[in-house]
Amino acid sequence: LVVAEAFGTLAELYPGRIDLGLGRAPGTDPMTMRALRRDRRETEEDFPRDVMELQRLLGDAAPGQKLIAMPGAGTHVPIWLLGSSLFSAQLAAERGLPYAFASHFAPRYLLQALDLYRHNFKPSAVLDKPYAIVGVPLIAAPTDDEADYLASSTYQRVLGILTGQRGQLPAPVAGFLERLDPQARAGIADFLACAVVGGPDTVRAGLQQLANATQADEFMLVSDVFDPALRLRSLDIAAEAMGLSAPVVPAATIP
Repeated sequence: LVVAEAFGTLAELYPGRIDLGLGRAPGTDPMTMRALRRDRRETEEDFPRDVMELQRLLGDAAPGQKLIAMPGAGTHVPIWLLGSSLFSAQLAAERGLPYAFASHFAPRYLLQALDLYRHNFKPSAVLDKPYAIVGVPLIAAPTDDEADYLASSTYQRVLGILTGQRGQLPAPVAGFLERLDPQARAGIADFLACAVVGGPDTVRAGLQQLANATQADEFMLVSDVFDPALRLRSLDIAAEAMGLSAPVVPAATIP
């Protein structure tokens, strides 16, 4: 109900501009989970039931319905299922919902999940055919060398995640990867297997290769550049490289 009313409020403020992405993972550490009252062990039945309840709360209120999201009811906020494994791909296929794969941090099952989603998709009132987003870590700059330098912020962030030392995005450091041992470099490479880093030509080729491999309907670009102005520049370079007529609009997320 809280989620339905929060996104219902956004939908009333910005009609046609709001999507709701749902994933099973809490997306945080155990201490924060407890603060959010999310320390109860969930079962595989919980998430499908929650998705169905949100669809009902965001749909038109039925006669006699006692639990109504205000605002929220009747907004029909589009629901996307998010995942980094195969569970949500299967559920999105069964419910006929759009699907977004978190290949920006967990690329291992990307192609398998997309294949499962498309192969098992059942048309619904929401979609008549599969529709998939692929997350892409992107660092674009005027030259490959500058992009590699800016990407060191992402490499540091990823290493912090892998070693349990999360923190704010660090400033770039020249030659960061070269200082690491092979195991650390391999961990970062695995985490960022779908990353596209480089100048305009490299970005164009990298995104096109990923598009050919995944047949994605959309890319969701994650550009962890330390300087906010250069982060926006990174997205603009990507848009221009792909021949888009307008700048890429950064997505806002609500945890």
